[in-house]
Amino acid sequence: MTGDFRPQSGFITVLVERGFLQQCSDLAGLDQIAKNGELVAYTGFDCTAPSLHAGSLVQIMLLRWLQKTGGKPIALMGGGTTRVGDPSGKDASRQLLPLETIAANKDGIKRVFAKFLSFGEGKRDAIMPDNADWLATLNYIDFLRDVGRHFSVNRMLSMDSVKLRLERDQELSFLEFNYMCLQAYDFIELFGRHGCVLQMGGSDQWGNIVTGIDLGRRMGMRQLYGLTSPLLTTASGAKMGKTAKGAVWLDEGLFPPFEYWQYWRNCEDQDTGRFLKLFTELPLDEIARLEALGGTEINEAKEKLATEATAMVHGREAALQAAEAARHVTLEARGIARGSASVPGVGAPAPPAPIVARNLNPALLTGLPSVDIPAAEIEAGLGVLTAFVRSGLVASTGEARRQIKGGGLKINNRTVTDERMVIGPRDLTGGVVKLSLGRKRHVLLKVA
Repeated sequence: MTGDFRPQSGFITVLVERGFLQQCSDLAGLDQIAKNGELVAYTGFDCTAPSLHAGSLVQIMLLRWLQKTGGKPIALMGGGTTRVGDPSGKDASRQLLPLETIAANKDGIKRVFAKFLSFGEGKRDAIMPDNADWLATLNYIDFLRDVGRHFSVNRMLSMDSVKLRLERDQELSFLEFNYMCLQAYDFIELFGRHGCVLQMGGSDQWGNIVTGIDLGRRMGMRQLYGLTSPLLTTASGAKMGKTAKGAVWLDEGLFPPFEYWQYWRNCEDQDTGRFLKLFTELPLDEIARLEALGGTEINEAKEKLATEATAMVHGREAALQAAEAARHVTLEARGIARGSASVPGVGAPAPPAPIVARNLNPALLTGLPSVDIPAAEIEAGLGVLTAFVRSGLVASTGEARRQIKGGGLKINNRTVTDERMVIGPRDLTGGVVKLSLGRKRHVLLKVA
């Protein structure tokens, strides 16, 4: 991509050295603007979910690095375009959301950005406009006459977002077909309102971005620029930001800090160095040292990745708590595995021993996700199947039964062998009981 080009600006240097850069409409010209401290750039985020997830982190980090290197970032909320739905990369139309849902989703996304960018009225402070401010008030006839005449239907039909749907005989609504026109118009509005000259996005957005650049040229504006980053997958080909449980949300209410830390800790060995460059701000020489680790030492690099990535989203204290909880869980599980019996079931010939593991220290488990359980339920005896469903570790009692048969469920580090077992007051340590699914997923039941 860059060939013999040597960037002079801090922003483009970061993009090249850390692997953020896929395509750029004019890299040398953009580099000069960034070098002069005049770069204003935006990325758009449609409000289709109550939060952003880890798959959006590359775009978020692009805006963060822009601000850290002297530019002005614009995180554009798609309150207007969400009403239409982006057909890019989709085999079917997106579900049209009620306006109330779009507004609630926008509020959730705003909370995420407050962790990454500094907002304000200064020259380099980030701003967060909503394209509904101009799209919702457009006069259709005026828009067609003043803006729509600059779009070529022939070219629009050649865009991947359109062409792939048509080639597969999958319906593309006229509403969706207009999406690229509206996104291109966003660029024009942001240039006029805020002097924005760069649109950034994932590589699947290249067609939409180029359309905005072309619209600016046809409407007699100064040169606009486009830049895309690679669409990331893991070394095994899995989509970034997804797990078997679902999306890796950036909101702690949807995805707890401990599980977020574990997501990065459990990355594949081959991805560690790349993820350190993209999702942390560690110096490159430190990343090179970590990347060179082999064998079991690669775990040091993974733990560093997990802690730094979690600190950026949830704060340093929560990241350190998650790291400490993970280390404690590992140590106590190893200790129990060396000589403890499985949990007996209700009705066993001899009275069952308390489930509590002697080295279960709730003070060291503060980073684990937790679920409150009324004290009355524990007093009455909480069935193990119900407990695991309430914890969210399994989706149903049927799944809990299957996990018990396979030895996959543990309470206070001891394997559950009887689905009739109940959790009672004697099983509490410091008011908590630890439930585990496999080696890596844990939840505390807390008496409320």
